[in-house]
Amino acid sequence: MKTKRFVRNFHRYLSIFVSIQLLLWTISGIYFAYNKIELVRGEQYRLPKDIEYRIFDRLGTSVIETIEEGKKTYQSYPEGNVIEPLTKEEAVKITAQKTTLNPMEVSLVTELYPGAEYRGDLPVYKVTTDTKDGINVYVGYMTGDIGSIRSDSWRIWDFLWSLHIMDYRERDNINNILLQILSVLALVTSVSGITLFFVKR
Repeated sequence: MKTKRFVRNFHRYLSIFVSIQLLLWTISGIYFAYNKIELVRGEQYRLPKDIEYRIFDRLGTSVIETIEEGKKTYQSYPEGNVIEPLTKEEAVKITAQKTTLNPMEVSLVTELYPGAEYRGDLPVYKVTTDTKDGINVYVGYMTGDIGSIRSDSWRIWDFLWSLHIMDYRERDNINNILLQILSVLALVTSVSGITLFFVKR
């Protein structure tokens, strides 16, 4: 009988300890769900630039990237000659130069689908490698930049993240309505559970 009472009390006090932390997680989660990170960062106060430049090296050639009204153009620097897109062979070469991976096959990605492992600018080269972790390297079509490196480990993480934030389609929207509703219900559950702890029978 004493053992049963001890276990019951242990469970009761352990539950209140865990419930308080769950309450803190829920409150912080509600804040995240109802506030867009772009607004928190103050992005709404930035004025758009009329024109931007970036100079970088692409396989031994200096390239200048010009961004004007959201449109990107590329020329050799300082000559100003038109730069052609990378070939598949060059994408493979860049992957070998900029990573420790061994490139195998390459394909051009021109459209995205919801939940795709690559979510950046298009078009982009997808370079597969000979790793056990199923690693794909995404190489910029014009720039040669390594945009993303995706592996089976990342795909598992991305799937679990979608479950965590309840965005099962895009997998990166922490402000979706389902998460907002469930976070409020979780708050009610946490508060009511903690309240019951202090209610005398």
